[in-house]
Amino acid sequence: MKTAPSQLVQDPSRVLRKRIEAGLAQNQLAARIGISAAQLCRIEKGKSGASAPVLSRMANEFGCEVAELLPPEPRAGLAVGSAAA
Repeated sequence: MKTAPSQLVQDPSRVLRKRIEAGLAQNQLAARIGISAAQLCRIEKGKSGASAPVLSRMANEFGCEVAELLPPEPRAGLAVGSAAA
């Protein structure tokens, strides 16, 4: 039985922001991490998930942790509309 490659759900806006902050064009980053520019475009638009190895290579290029390319975790215990005393 074949298993699908592990997929992490990246935050497309974080991937795009990190690429722009790094001063890289899509084709430059894609070449550096070993995917096509079209695939990177789909990842940045949220139309395709990036594999764990691809996210790892992206994080390496950006000098960040993979977690910085994923959606933020919801904070538990925060009440909406509560005011600090």
